[in-house]
Amino acid sequence: MKGAKDALGVLSRPGPNEVRTGDLGLVGLPGTIYTPVEGLGLPAVVFGHDWLQPAARYVELLRHLATWGFVAAAPNTHRGPIPSMTRFSADLLTTLDVCCGVRLGDGRISVDARRTALAGHGIGAGAAMLAAARRERLGAVVTLAPSTIAPSNIDAAKEIAAPTLHLAAALDSWVPAAGHAEPIAAAGLAADHPVQLRTLDKAGHLGFCAGRHWTDILFQNKAQPKTRKITRALVTAFLMQHLVDESRVSALTQGDVPGAPLVDPTQDEDEKSED
Repeated sequence: MKGAKDALGVLSRPGPNEVRTGDLGLVGLPGTIYTPVEGLGLPAVVFGHDWLQPAARYVELLRHLATWGFVAAAPNTHRGPIPSMTRFSADLLTTLDVCCGVRLGDGRISVDARRTALAGHGIGAGAAMLAAARRERLGAVVTLAPSTIAPSNIDAAKEIAAPTLHLAAALDSWVPAAGHAEPIAAAGLAADHPVQLRTLDKAGHLGFCAGRHWTDILFQNKAQPKTRKITRALVTAFLMQHLVDESRVSALTQGDVPGAPLVDPTQDEDEKSED
C-alpha cells in the first residue's frame, strides 16, 4: 500500500476470505458472529452497540472484518432505555470468552486468546472500555463516537494497557468530542499507553451505523456511507497492526489520514484553532 489514499481504497473493500454467519444464541447469549470459513488461531474482536441500537446496524463492519480474517461478534443485549453498563461490559467479556473457548465452524475455526480486541459505538464503546480495563492480554481497543458512562470509562481508560483507537464524529451533536472522546483519550494518554484520537470529517453520531432505525429521529442523524467506508478501513488497519503485526497498513495507523486527522486531546481549544 503506497500511501493513505491507496490503503483507504484497499481496506475499505472486502478482504479475500469467504464469510460464515453464526448465532450467539446457541450459547445462551443473543447476538451474532461472523467468521472466515476456516482458520485456526485467528484474531477476534467483540463489538458493543450504542444506546437503543440493534447489533444488526453493525453487521456491515462485522462482516467486513471477517473478510479480512477476523472473528467478529456482537451481543444484542441491554438495548433498553436504561441499560446496565456493568452487565453490558460483562456480556462483552462473555462473548469474547465464547469466541476464544469454543471451536467454531464445525471445529474448523479457532481464536488465539492473545490476539483479541474489544470495540464499540457510543455507550457500547464505554462498555468495551470497562471490559478492557478488566481484561488481561488484550491486543487492542477501538471506540466509535465514545460516550462517557457510569461507571466511569474515563477512569477505566487509565487501567487499559492495550493500544487504543478513538474515532470521533466531527458533527456529533449527541456526544460532542470535546466532552466525551477527548477527555476519554486524554485519560488514556495520561496512563502512558498508546492512544490515538481521530476526528472523522462530516460524520454524525449515527454515521457509523447501517440501515434505518426509528432512533434516527431521536438522534436527528442517520447512517452515512462515507463515514462507514473510512471507519472500515481505519478499524481494519488498526486491528491488523496490533493483532497480527501487519506493517503494511502503517499509512492508516500513523500520521494524518485524509478525512480523519489526528487530534491531540491534551490541547485546549485555542491551540487547536491555531493548528
